[in-house]
Amino acid sequence: MSQLPILVSGAGIGGLTTALCLAARGFRVNLVEKRTRLEEVGAGLQLSPNASHILIGLGLGKALSRAACAPLSLDVRQGKTSALLARAPLGNMQNRFGAPYWVIHRADLQQILLDHVRGTAGITMQFGRSLAAMAQTAQGLEITLSGTNQHETMLAHAVIGADGLHSDMAMLLGDTSKAKPSGYQAWRGTLPMSAVHPGYEPQRTTLYLGPQVHAVTYPIRGGEQFNLVLVTREKNHEAGWSRMGDAAKLHHALKNWNTLLPLIRQMPDWQVWSLYDRAPRSRWSYGPVTLLGDAAHPVLPFMAQGAALAIEDAATLAHLLAQTPDTPSQAFARYQQLRLPRATRVQQTARKNGSVYHLPFPLSLARDAVIRRKNEHLLDDYDWLYGWTMQG
Repeated sequence: MSQLPILVSGAGIGGLTTALCLAARGFRVNLVEKRTRLEEVGAGLQLSPNASHILIGLGLGKALSRAACAPLSLDVRQGKTSALLARAPLGNMQNRFGAPYWVIHRADLQQILLDHVRGTAGITMQFGRSLAAMAQTAQGLEITLSGTNQHETMLAHAVIGADGLHSDMAMLLGDTSKAKPSGYQAWRGTLPMSAVHPGYEPQRTTLYLGPQVHAVTYPIRGGEQFNLVLVTREKNHEAGWSRMGDAAKLHHALKNWNTLLPLIRQMPDWQVWSLYDRAPRSRWSYGPVTLLGDAAHPVLPFMAQGAALAIEDAATLAHLLAQTPDTPSQAFARYQQLRLPRATRVQQTARKNGSVYHLPFPLSLARDAVIRRKNEHLLDDYDWLYGWTMQG
């Protein structure tokens, strides 16, 4: 095994998990992040068994079980009337797939990963550094890192770009294609669980469906907070993780939603972000350099699989690199071959779900009839997703 480190660019969930997976396989890792510190972004996210079993395998199970919640079910309801269409069990995921289905605040997951990275031998982490240039030499990849008023060079055995939707790494590799606005925007807000009315069942994840809008609610922060995400259709778009939202727009759009509207009106503020989409890049791997997570295959949030796919990517990369540690080019080519079909399937299913969730009347009647008929078997069609295991 080369004594040179593997450089991971980007310290989001994908990059942090990648560093831990590589270190667990005996690799030295240099993790670089262009931000000067990791800030709390986003709100809740879902960790289905295909992702949670990887994190548990890294030794994070106890910390995650304290910060996360394990909903009993996924409830699907009509947005306007709150009528229950289906109740699919989630509490049986441990027995069914060998790992729990968790919901957690993004910042809590990020902090748990970061703490573990800092306590893991073999991982060096640098903030305020971005990858500016790469060149192949006889000794390895010569990397130029840029920071405030300074540059430094290092040698790396391989490079992994986990730097998100608008990947600088992809640009360095010559892929100048852009993600495009999807026509959706997401609104996120949280409340103390004590502020939620008694009729709400906090131990469940609930999906509310309506024309041109849907909502998802679930508990986070160990059940102390109520997380609400609304997705609406929107022609205007802005880049970036979040901006302040005008609550009056939601109040008007959801004025007939008798259960959620009181909670929406209680929200002290809303963070809004435009959703972008793209097909998976046609090429992720360039010799000893590859892309991971949203940098390779961003996915719309209508299957709650963005973080999960990045975690799967991380585990797969480490597994394949351990098989051919001296030839990362071979491992990265195999990684793309294995991961591209799955990422494409998840992306396509998420796009389809977005359209189905937002069907107008009377098309929504047929959708609701199908959901009612499936009821507790609603998630059976996703065994291929939740039951994922390592390949290669």
